[in-house]
Amino acid sequence: MNTPVKMVPAAAGKKPAAPVQKEDSMWLQKEMINRNYAELASAHETGRKVSATFVPGNLNELLMCFNFARSLPETNALQNGMRKKSGKLIMDAERDGHSEDVCTYVKSDLGMMLQGEIGPTGEKLPYPDILLLSYTGCFTFMKWFELIRQKYNCETVMLHVPYQGDGKISPAMRAYVVNQLKEKVIPTLERVSGIKFDIDRLREYMRESQKAEDNLVKVLHSAKHRPSPIDGYFGGVYYIGPIFTAFRGMPEATRYYETLWQEVSERMRGNKGPVTPEGELNDEKYRLIVEGPPNWTHFRDFWKMFYDEGAVVVASTYAKVGGVYDFGFRHDPDHPLESLADYCLGCYTNLNFPQRIDMICKYMDEYQADGLLINSIKSCNSFSAGQLLLLREVEKRTGKPAAFIESDLVDPRYFSAANIKNRLESYFQMIKAKRVAAAAH
Repeated sequence: MNTPVKMVPAAAGKKPAAPVQKEDSMWLQKEMINRNYAELASAHETGRKVSATFVPGNLNELLMCFNFARSLPETNALQNGMRKKSGKLIMDAERDGHSEDVCTYVKSDLGMMLQGEIGPTGEKLPYPDILLLSYTGCFTFMKWFELIRQKYNCETVMLHVPYQGDGKISPAMRAYVVNQLKEKVIPTLERVSGIKFDIDRLREYMRESQKAEDNLVKVLHSAKHRPSPIDGYFGGVYYIGPIFTAFRGMPEATRYYETLWQEVSERMRGNKGPVTPEGELNDEKYRLIVEGPPNWTHFRDFWKMFYDEGAVVVASTYAKVGGVYDFGFRHDPDHPLESLADYCLGCYTNLNFPQRIDMICKYMDEYQADGLLINSIKSCNSFSAGQLLLLREVEKRTGKPAAFIESDLVDPRYFSAANIKNRLESYFQMIKAKRVAAAAH
């Protein structure tokens, strides 16, 4: 398969950047994301209402039943970060009175509002007609939507999702969420959209979701192969894009994951490593598990540090923030509202720490990883709180080395390439030393 390349323009006085290499599926998901922005930009002109919701626990299939055009503020923020636009937006929000310690996704989004709602693709995004908050472990989401509601004075509905404090979903928790869907969320969506809820339509979307979810899990599990044909963290960002955003439940997502699985299985048969922006990684030296979101403002530079060392991320917790499908969950058309509840309850940020530690230890074993790397995000408490405890516990249980680096989501001021590179190099030396010690015994 020919891998398309894209030339990246160089800044003045710098060497031209090498061509970015991407697989067909990477270009396809970019087209899908851009198309959603185009649909959002024209939504009100075409008579469609607009919803805004978050990635973890998003009710995409349900929103589609009411023909909402779907905006995701986190996705807007990270897309602005990857396009090098977020730095100014964040500083604009800080000048407007927001603290340096506030989540930079929030400040990037608020800064985008201050500049006239110009979205990542340069198109003006419409005001939302409804804010739907599926609360799944991040308190910041509630404050974020309070600020948006104040600005737009739009309808807001909250689906309260209980935290998995005891490490399991009880029948009472499920019933509590389903009851909110029936009595609060769906009636509000009906009223705002003017469309009557059709549960058979929801079932049909969920049948499509299942197909996409099955293929995504096959892709994620392919990293158990040596060499891994995928990168489950940097490459995983592309893989999860359609299913975690506005496309889960659509035939386009089903086709995307069929295309992706074909590519990955072809790479696996050829014993090929993952495609990175620098080219194919053919010499797999280290297999890592990564905890925490990536940095978006220097995404390519960050990935290149791993590529240069021959390091492949075989599994990551970030790739589960919008759904833990590889542990068996699927949207169920036979029990549609109950499966929406289970989906929200089971998102990674809604799991307790023993569950997260168990998950990482399981990944360390099943994917034959050399160690755990934590990227601690300065402004994201839902991921970063307790990560040192998590690191020590995983080291104790697995006997494998763990390391800690720090950056931020979309604030370029908190990405120190030299500091991260030094820590990574030290970490890989630690893994080498462990290997030598193990071989001596």
